[in-house]
Amino acid sequence: MARALDLARRGKGTTAPNPCVGAVLAREGRVVAEGWHQRCGGPHAEVNCLADARAKGVDPALCTLYVTLEPCNHYGRTPPCTKAVLEARVPRVVVGCLDPNPQVEGGGADFLRSRGVEVAVGVQERRCLDLIADFNVWRFTSRTYNILKMAATLDGRIAARSGRAAWVSCPESRSMVHDLRARVDAVVVGGGTLRQDDPRLTARTEGRSLERQPLAVVVTSLLPESGSPFSLLRERPEQTVFWTDAANAASTRAEALRDMGVRVWDLPPLEGERLDLGAGFERLRAEAACHATLCEGGGRLALSLARQGLMDEFLYVLAPKILGDEQGVPVFAGGPPHEMDKALNLRLADATPLGQDLLLSYRPA
Repeated sequence: MARALDLARRGKGTTAPNPCVGAVLAREGRVVAEGWHQRCGGPHAEVNCLADARAKGVDPALCTLYVTLEPCNHYGRTPPCTKAVLEARVPRVVVGCLDPNPQVEGGGADFLRSRGVEVAVGVQERRCLDLIADFNVWRFTSRTYNILKMAATLDGRIAARSGRAAWVSCPESRSMVHDLRARVDAVVVGGGTLRQDDPRLTARTEGRSLERQPLAVVVTSLLPESGSPFSLLRERPEQTVFWTDAANAASTRAEALRDMGVRVWDLPPLEGERLDLGAGFERLRAEAACHATLCEGGGRLALSLARQGLMDEFLYVLAPKILGDEQGVPVFAGGPPHEMDKALNLRLADATPLGQDLLLSYRPA
């Protein structure tokens, strides 16, 4: 199942709004064929795995099929995977997690059992459920799936008090971020990041070209002048979106940006928050066909995402550095004083060394 999970992750960024799924055929404890869902509308993981078995001369009737998500039992863009499993005479199927869709939950597993296939469910279930967390967001909400990425020192600072741009993380971590940008549809930052760092917010991946770059989204109450020398305005205005309040969105400065091809969207206020970021993520999905975003903004944007329940995944890159300045810029900022029992709780999903850094993956508790 661990191998099936690794395969499934290869589909991140290409299967949306379908889930990422991986499958392997094993015989006598050894993987003999494998496949994953590669793109939306294409063959599912089980079908690709069975095709790999045919190409290798492997008989599925002598194997166990391991699949991260319950095989589908309905006709969509492709025939049901249960049909392919039965036709291949697979005797045993091990499922990571059941389909979360209440209309089909348990359908594939139960159907296979009713046809004499031995089915086990729940192997590495938590990891398999985390893998399809984005699919759950797309299925049950109208917004994008949002990944928050922050890099900090051991004492929790993302920058020195000056705010001047400087690398916190190692080259391997920065490469990981560009891979993430290549898989999402939009990169979101705050206005402070725009003004301090002048980012391009593009995916720069060595050795491969990209069909498209993610949109650049800036959340700010201070719109730039249309003639400002920011890279986003000079190089990719048609791919840039500003989220701001209604007054700023109706200003002459906003109109000048729109004349350049920039999109300026007004977001409604939310109680306790300046802007309802959820409305922006819903609009990204409805109007710009975005399914996933990478949020790289400062501490205030990070806290707003967390407090508004919009942080679906938190990737925390911990660098082996100590700034030692209590006025350095913190990972999360802008909230009122609270006692510890009011803190937002997260669940640690994974911890992975990344060069000299440590990548911690958190999800909502």
